[in-house]
Amino acid sequence: MLSTIADYTRLTKDMGKSLTQVAKQPDVSRETDYFLSHIGKVKTIDDFLKDYRLYSYAMKAYGLSDMTYAKAFMRKVLTEGVASKDAFANKLTDTRYRQFATAFNFAALGDKATQTAAATTGTATQYVTQTMEEKAGDQNEGLRLALYFTRKASTITTAYQILADKALTQVVQTALGLPATISSADIDAQAKMIASKVKLTDFQDPAKVTKFVQRFAAMWDATQAQSDSSTNPALVLIAGAATSISMDTNVLTTLQNIKFNR
Repeated sequence: MLSTIADYTRLTKDMGKSLTQVAKQPDVSRETDYFLSHIGKVKTIDDFLKDYRLYSYAMKAYGLSDMTYAKAFMRKVLTEGVASKDAFANKLTDTRYRQFATAFNFAALGDKATQTAAATTGTATQYVTQTMEEKAGDQNEGLRLALYFTRKASTITTAYQILADKALTQVVQTALGLPATISSADIDAQAKMIASKVKLTDFQDPAKVTKFVQRFAAMWDATQAQSDSSTNPALVLIAGAATSISMDTNVLTTLQNIKFNR
């Protein structure tokens, strides 16, 4: 039986302890030690990009691992910084690039950019958090999504930010009972729909974020249970070839009608 909310509650009940356990794991500890002992020696953007171990660690810390290969793109992010509203990172809907450029602010701090708390211990904390979420996802993808959403919720100010992030989009679509196929609709229409169903300022309230995550977890587990049932040979035989196995209509309706406090 899936229990995303139970696992979520267990991990978040004492987040400090959960993160410490991950930080002490040999592979995590080894990479973090290397990062912290070498990042301060980096003086330029070129130095940063050339040390793949440092660069990839930082990219993972800010959830940008899938863009590690795009060095020209990231060079532009770092070169322009965040001071100007016209800076490249500030024009991107995905706020992770702005966070990365803020942490490694070569544009404003020059050769001192890698000596700030954000660039050192702040990045290490981000890396451990990302790793915890990834490891959680190895066992339960819903748990990874729930943890990620909880961490990012307070940064959400527009529906477009949600739509620019696949993980956030999946959480919101699942919680609202929206089919994934809706992603093929016009982006403005999607944003308008989300804004009409969720009061985004509520994501500044930890209690309301928790309630939203619980709603997501309930929908996620129900959907996964449906998927498991439909692929279980024994259950298919019991149900009969002519019977379509699907989530109980009453259960689905109840979950979809859960009201998120406004």
